[in-house]
Amino acid sequence: MSVKKPQKKLIAKTVITAHANADFDALASMVAASKLYPGATLIFPGSQEKSLRNFFVQSTTYLFNFKAFKDIDPDRVELLVVCDTRQRSRIPHVQGVLNNPGLKVHLYDHHPDTDDDLDAEKSVVKDWGSTTTIVTDMVRSEGLALTGEEATLLGLGIYEDTGSFGFNTTTPKDFEVAGWLKSQGMDIEVIKDLLSHDMSAQQITYLGELLQNASNYDIHGVDIVITELSTDSFVPDFALLVHKLMDMEDIKVAFALGRMGDRIHVVARSKNPDVNVGRICSSMGGGGHGVAASATVKDKTLAEVRDDLFALLYSEINPQIVVDTLMSRPPVVMEDDKTLADAVELMTRYGLKDVPVVERGTLHCVGLMGQVTAEKAVSHGLGAMGVSEYMSRSFDSVEEKTDLYRVMEIILGNRQRMLPVVDNGEITGVITRTDLLNMLIEEPARIPDSLLPDRRRERNISSMVTNRLPQDMLDLLKAAGDLGSELGWEVYAVGGFVRDILLGRPNLDLDLVVEGDGIAFAKELAKRLGGRVKAHNKFKTAVVILDDERRVDVATARLEYYEYPAALPTVELSSIKMDLYRRDFTINALALRLNPGRFGQLVDFFGAERDIRNRTIRVLHSLSFVEDPTRILRAIRFERRFGFQIGGQTMRLVKNALSLELFSKLSGTRVMHELQWIMNEEDPLACLNRMQELGIMEAIHPLLELNRDRVQVLIELVKVHNWYKLLYLEPKAVPWKVYMLGLTMGIKRDQLSQVTGRLHFTAREEREFFQLRDMIADALMKLMGWREGRSRLSRLYAILHPMPVEGIIFLMARSRKEHIKKNISQYLARLRYLEIEVGGNDLRELGIKPGPVYTIILDKLMAAKIDGKAETREAQLTLARQLYRDLGDGDEVIGRP
Repeated sequence: MSVKKPQKKLIAKTVITAHANADFDALASMVAASKLYPGATLIFPGSQEKSLRNFFVQSTTYLFNFKAFKDIDPDRVELLVVCDTRQRSRIPHVQGVLNNPGLKVHLYDHHPDTDDDLDAEKSVVKDWGSTTTIVTDMVRSEGLALTGEEATLLGLGIYEDTGSFGFNTTTPKDFEVAGWLKSQGMDIEVIKDLLSHDMSAQQITYLGELLQNASNYDIHGVDIVITELSTDSFVPDFALLVHKLMDMEDIKVAFALGRMGDRIHVVARSKNPDVNVGRICSSMGGGGHGVAASATVKDKTLAEVRDDLFALLYSEINPQIVVDTLMSRPPVVMEDDKTLADAVELMTRYGLKDVPVVERGTLHCVGLMGQVTAEKAVSHGLGAMGVSEYMSRSFDSVEEKTDLYRVMEIILGNRQRMLPVVDNGEITGVITRTDLLNMLIEEPARIPDSLLPDRRRERNISSMVTNRLPQDMLDLLKAAGDLGSELGWEVYAVGGFVRDILLGRPNLDLDLVVEGDGIAFAKELAKRLGGRVKAHNKFKTAVVILDDERRVDVATARLEYYEYPAALPTVELSSIKMDLYRRDFTINALALRLNPGRFGQLVDFFGAERDIRNRTIRVLHSLSFVEDPTRILRAIRFERRFGFQIGGQTMRLVKNALSLELFSKLSGTRVMHELQWIMNEEDPLACLNRMQELGIMEAIHPLLELNRDRVQVLIELVKVHNWYKLLYLEPKAVPWKVYMLGLTMGIKRDQLSQVTGRLHFTAREEREFFQLRDMIADALMKLMGWREGRSRLSRLYAILHPMPVEGIIFLMARSRKEHIKKNISQYLARLRYLEIEVGGNDLRELGIKPGPVYTIILDKLMAAKIDGKAETREAQLTLARQLYRDLGDGDEVIGRP
C-alpha cells in the first residue's frame, strides 16, 4: 500500500485576503490589490452565497489563481493585505498569521472605524461607495493597465456595493472609476447578468414570509419595520429579499432577522439619517455603513436577538436624550495636590463612589479617584500620599451634546462608573452609573447584552487552541469541560496558560477554575483520566497528578448575584471575575471556557487581549504594588520575557512603591522566591539590568548593586549556562546558585552574611554557598598556575572535579583565558563523566589491602587515563601494581601465589 506524501506548502511572503462571507466588492478589491502587490498570493475568504460561489468556481479560480489558506505555509507570511474590512474578527481564515513576528499589515476599506480594527503599517480608508473603487483608483494612479476580464470583475464589485449607483452611499468617485474601467474593457452586459436577480419560487415564498411577519414600531418618533423568517437551511440572496420588501412597501428603515440553521442573520437598511444601522449591527458583532449593514449571531434564539435589537434601537434612536439632560452639575471635584485622606473625607461627606481630580486652580480633569481605592490606601497607612499617585489617569470624557449610546458604551461597556462632562477642556458636570440606570428604568427596553456590566461579548479562539496545543493537552481540556457539564459546573482554564495561547508560546502548566466544588471535580477528573489527587481543603483547591506525571491545578469558584434596579434584569456574575481580579496583571487575568457549546470562548474582563496586542504590562488596580511589592519583580520578568513595556500608569505606581521603601518591608523569603523565578528566565540579566535601572537591586540590599565587573561576568554566565543546558547533561545546574555567584562577586566574606541573611537563606543553603565560594577561590588560585601545553589535563580535572557544577560554570564564565575556558568546557562536556576500567575489587584481587591507598591509586589511574598514559584496562592494572610497589614498603610481592 502506497503512503500519500504530505502536500508541500506554498511559500507566500505576501498574502491578500478579505472578510469572511465575501461579496463581489471583497473579491474584486482583492484582485485590484494584486495589481499593486505583484507576486502576492490571493487567499479566498469563503462565501455563503451560492451564486457567488458558482461564479468564483467557474471564473475567478482560473482567471486569478486564488488559493486556500491550507495551501500556504502561514509561518512564512511577512505582509498581510486585507481588503473591505479592518476588523480582526472578520478574517478568521487568516488568524494563523496575525502573530507572526514582524508581520506587516496593509488595510484597504470603506467601512467606519470599530474597536476591533487591526493595527496596521498602512491603512487606506475612504468613505466611498465600495472598497474596489478605492483600490482601483490607486491602480489607475499607478498607470497600470487591466485586461477586460479584470475590468469586468472590478466593475462588478463597484456595481454591487453601490446598488448599481442607486445607494445614497455612492460618490462621484465611484462613477469616475467605473468610467475608467469601461475604458479598460469592462463588460456591462456581463455585470448585468451576474447582478440580475430573477427570484426563484423558494425565494418568493421567503419574501411572502417576511411580508407576513413584518411589524411596524414607533421608536421615539421614527417608524421602524422589523420582520423575521426561520428555516433550517441557508437563504441565498437574503439581502435582495430585504431590498424587495422595502421597495414594495416603501419602507424607510428595515431590520430582517433570519434564523438559518444554528445562526441568526441580520440584514438592515436605512433611508433615515437618524438611524445608523451600521452602528447597531456593529454592536451585534457585524458591521457596515449607516445605510446598509449586516450581522451574524451565534448561540442565541430569534427572540433573544430581537430583544437585543430593540434595546439597541431605543439606545440609538434617542435624539432628545443627550448628555446635558443626564449630567449632574456643578460637579464635586478635588484638586490634585490633596491627599488620599482628603479624598476619603470628601467622598464620605457627599456620599460619592468616585470623584474627578482636577489640576490645582483649574477645572481641567486629570484623573478619577475611587472610594474603594482611597479607603484601602488609607488602611495601608498611605493617607498622607497625594491623590495623583493613585488616581486613574486612563478615563473617557464626553461633551454636553454627546448622545446616549456613547454614554452607555463608556459606563456599561467599559465599566467606567463616573463619566466627566467637559466643555472647552473644563469639567462642567458628571454622569454616574446610577444616573444612567435610573434613566434606563423609565425606558421600555432592556440594556443590550453587549453592554450589560461584566457580560461583554466573548471571542471564540477554539481554532487557535486547537492549532497551538498538542493533542494530549487538547484532549485534557475537553475532558475537563465535558466533566464540568455533566456535574452542572462551568470550568475554565485560566492565567498564563491562556495568555501563552494568544502569544503562540508553549506553556503546559494548566490551571483550572471550577464554579462548583473544585476538590470533588478534581477527584472525579483523576478517576476518569487515571491519576491521584492532593487536596487542600482549607483553600478548596486540589492538584491532579496524572499517570504521566502531568499536573493540573484546580481551584474553586462560587457564584455571586448582583441585583440591578427594578426594570433591569438580574445579572449573574460568576466569581471567575473575582478569581481573575486577584491576579497580578491584566495579561494574566484571562479565562478560557471549556464546557461543550462554549469551548474556546475567551473571558476577558480587564482588557488583557488589548494589552497583549499593545505589548503592555498593566496592573489591575492602583494599590497592586502596595499590597504585594513582589509584583514589581514579576512585572519586570514578564516585560523582559515577552518584549513588552510596563505601561505608563503602572510604571508610576512602581516608582511610587519604591519611594515608599516597600521592599524593606518584604520578607527575604518572598524576595528570594521571586529572584529565583527571574534567574530561571532565558535571559535573567535583562531582568537584573532593569531592576538596577529602577533602583530595585539597591532596595533589596545595597551590596547587590550591579557594577561593571558583575555585569560582564553575568553576561558570560548567561552564555555558559545556556550552553550547558543545551548539552542535556546531569546534574543540571541550579540557576539561582549560578547567578547568585555572579551577583555576590566581590563581596567580602564577612559582608556576605548580610546578603544571605536578608534573602533568608536556610542554614544549609548558606553553608553550602559559602563552601562553594571558598572552593571557587581556591580553584581560581590553582588555575592561575595552570599552563596550556605545560600543565597536564589531569591537573585541571583534579582542580574541578570536587566542585559542584554551578561553581564550574562560574569559573568558565569568570576566566579571561580562552584556553582555560576551552578546557573547562571539555571537562564539563566529557572529562567529568570519564570512568576508569579498574575498581576496588580489581585492587583486592591484586592483593592490595583495602585502605586509603585505594583512593590514591584510583585517582592516579584516572589522571593517567585523562593524560593518555593508561587508556585500557590492562594498562591500568599494570600501573596499579607499579603504584602499589612505589607506595608500599617493599616487603610485599604483588601477585605471589
